[in-house]
Amino acid sequence: MFATSVGTPIHPRNDYRSFREIIRQAGLRQVRLHDLRHTAASVLLAQGVPARVVMEVLGHSQISVTLNIYAHVAPEIAREAASRMEGALWSGE
Repeated sequence: MFATSVGTPIHPRNDYRSFREIIRQAGLRQVRLHDLRHTAASVLLAQGVPARVVMEVLGHSQISVTLNIYAHVAPEIAREAASRMEGALWSGE
């Protein structure tokens, strides 16, 4: 929860309004504030941050929420996983 300079809570609607204005001024396409959570989870996992840490950063009570809903497997990550599996299986040859 965020508060104003005099300590009163910021209403989520006002928070979102401010976010949309920042996006508009930056010349970016409009996205939902919640979309940033999906991006954060995917980027952190792609950077090798353990899923348990990502879960805690996002405030999830269960790791399945983080992995099943928020984390999206990018094609390059899937290719890297396949390459690592190939190396593990065939590196002795």
